[in-house]
Amino acid sequence: MRIATTIAEIRAWRAEADRAAGGRAAVGLVPTMGYLHAGHVSLVARARAENARVAASVFVNPAQFNSAEDLARYPRDPERDAALLRDAGCDIVLMPDPAEVYPPGFQTWVDVGPIAAPLEGAHRPGHFRGVATVVLKLFGIFEPARAYFGQKDYQQLAVIRTLVRDLDVPVDVVGCPTVREADGLAMSSRNARLGPDDRRAATVLHRALRAAEAAWAGGERDAGALRARMAAVFAQEPRAAVEYVSVADAATLEELEAVRGPALLSVAAVVGPVRLIDNIVVREPLRA
Repeated sequence: MRIATTIAEIRAWRAEADRAAGGRAAVGLVPTMGYLHAGHVSLVARARAENARVAASVFVNPAQFNSAEDLARYPRDPERDAALLRDAGCDIVLMPDPAEVYPPGFQTWVDVGPIAAPLEGAHRPGHFRGVATVVLKLFGIFEPARAYFGQKDYQQLAVIRTLVRDLDVPVDVVGCPTVREADGLAMSSRNARLGPDDRRAATVLHRALRAAEAAWAGGERDAGALRARMAAVFAQEPRAAVEYVSVADAATLEELEAVRGPALLSVAAVVGPVRLIDNIVVREPLRA
């Protein structure tokens, strides 16, 4: 596996891949912010199965952080990340400095509109502008046929799909299932900062979602009642400070009064020093 630090290196690799393929090589891209876990590895495995070449990026994107403190505390281990990517079958990884991505004079940003406004967008102003901009740059740098993202970051996935649709970007955006720990906690690079007590408490996010999912499966369709189920579970965990509990349309992310189609159940909370998010989508089974 090659480790690149510049855009020029990636473009040279892309040209080599195309020459070796005798045409356009199908590249699968896995963009990450590093400190990889089994969820990231599953994305690389999916890309490996579906593409001739697999590429990844490890870039802690400063443009999507709301505070310098949060950016500084984000966990990093590039040597470990490189080893995991190599073992998973990645062909090349881009590990650039911020100045390579945002050189002096950089001033172009991507605003995807209403899909980025609620939920994470409301609590992290400017976050999705940073996400959309860096992802569009990565698509231009790697020119992938497919790009792989985890469904844990559901709104991010929706933002990127909107970006690709509206700007006619020729990339197939592939959403992959959330990978969880044995106790249900969604895998996240931020979990590494949880102490033992906070790690136990962090399962409250998944427990809250499951409580609402169970109520929905039992016939509850009032969105307010489903939110109340989630809030009641959080109320029993003093280590968790809730930011939001949401029942929204799975396509538009607009809050619902009643669930009549696919719905996104999502939560955000601060547990100890770490802000965590999670979600579950509920939908009626297809009838034969």
